[in-house]
Amino acid sequence: MDEKTLTRLLEQVKGGKVSVDAAVGQLKDLPFAELGYATVDTHRSLRFGFPEVVFGEPKTAEQVLGIVGKLVERKQPVLVTRLQPDKAEALLAAYPKGEYHALARIFHLKQGKQKAGKVSVVTAGTGDLPVAEEAAITAEAMGATVKRVYDVGVAGLHRLLKRREEIQDAHAIVVVAGMEGALASVVGGLVGIPVVAVPTSVGYGANFGGVSALLTMVNSCASNVATMNIDNGFGGGFYAALISRTKGQR
Repeated sequence: MDEKTLTRLLEQVKGGKVSVDAAVGQLKDLPFAELGYATVDTHRSLRFGFPEVVFGEPKTAEQVLGIVGKLVERKQPVLVTRLQPDKAEALLAAYPKGEYHALARIFHLKQGKQKAGKVSVVTAGTGDLPVAEEAAITAEAMGATVKRVYDVGVAGLHRLLKRREEIQDAHAIVVVAGMEGALASVVGGLVGIPVVAVPTSVGYGANFGGVSALLTMVNSCASNVATMNIDNGFGGGFYAALISRTKGQR
């Protein structure tokens, strides 16, 4: 249940179209739904503007289906991240209107309409695309309009400079980069909007599985850069969409 649905329910009670008992029935499990193996936060959409997101990787297909079922019952949009293909097949069989984004490893089922602003997702290289697409699909699921600017790393800076204006034309930017992770600082120095840096584990041995890129981004001298954890495209997309939602609705 989101704010719009709750308001409509209360108006129906006030107008005598819905009884108090019926309204209580709809509201009594509003805060959460107990499944034994999970306690689904069904209140999050009301207080946060977007429902609980399901981290699919460590869960069984049955557990994912059970959690998603509770969200669907309450007509909330569904986003399942880090989802393996076999679990995606099970979800698509149950909810054929959903969509599985294989590169991003995300299952998305639209319900209702989400509103946010504009987000640019920028990558250093093609190898960063899985994390970048996770960020882009997440932001789109939250209602953002996403501009993808891929493969514009610092090894060929002219590629980035050519597209600076279209990158700047957003309320927030997600910069996804592996290797040494310098792209986030460069973008931060070129634009005057928030930059969400996402380091990836792409790189050779001394990249240390993304630690070198993480440290570069954390130590950025560009004051508009905030850094997510390694390969956390979901976190980057979610945070950028929140920023865009605030900026875009002023």
